[in-house]
Amino acid sequence: MSTHPLSNTELLRAEIAIAAARMIAEDGVDYGTAKRKAAKQILGNNKVRGDVLPDNAMLEEEVRLYNELFFGDTQPARLLHLRNLAVRLMGELAPFQPHLTGAVLNGTAGEHSDIHLQLFSESPKDVEIYLLNKRIDFEVSESSHFKGRSEPVETLSFIWQQEGVHLALYETDDLRGAIKKSASGRKERADIEFVRVLILESEQK
Repeated sequence: MSTHPLSNTELLRAEIAIAAARMIAEDGVDYGTAKRKAAKQILGNNKVRGDVLPDNAMLEEEVRLYNELFFGDTQPARLLHLRNLAVRLMGELAPFQPHLTGAVLNGTAGEHSDIHLQLFSESPKDVEIYLLNKRIDFEVSESSHFKGRSEPVETLSFIWQQEGVHLALYETDDLRGAIKKSASGRKERADIEFVRVLILESEQK
């Protein structure tokens, strides 16, 4: 059985993915910024072709490998801590159908990772009022809609139990078809029961 040598483009993409993964794991840089910084680090000021940049699935896998190699003694406990906190918070926010997403869900969360939840309600104001009644101070920003729509969604960010939390506020109708898998085959968002199963599985290892 013959094997085909990797092309220059594939080698370059792999090199960028490894450099970007280090930035994500070590410094908590977001995927998009990490890709751009890694490409500049490796290619200098040369124009970057789109096919050279790794996709998020490839980057996620490299972050996973980096964590295993360099943070194998601390990252699993950190991930479990964040997942347990996420479940507590999801319980608090149950009226808004919370779903976990991001690094805490996919298992790559590290020292600099925050908890990212997607909430589904009739109005963003309901969530804001709920947090205000709980005396939680939050900042308001916007993030991209997970369905790729042009209009962004309101996002509330705050510190809870000494961890960063980001709540992306969606309409109830957005929940239809919301639980899908990424290119890597993993769920992109999950409800509280699924996260509890993940915690149980990690505790049994």
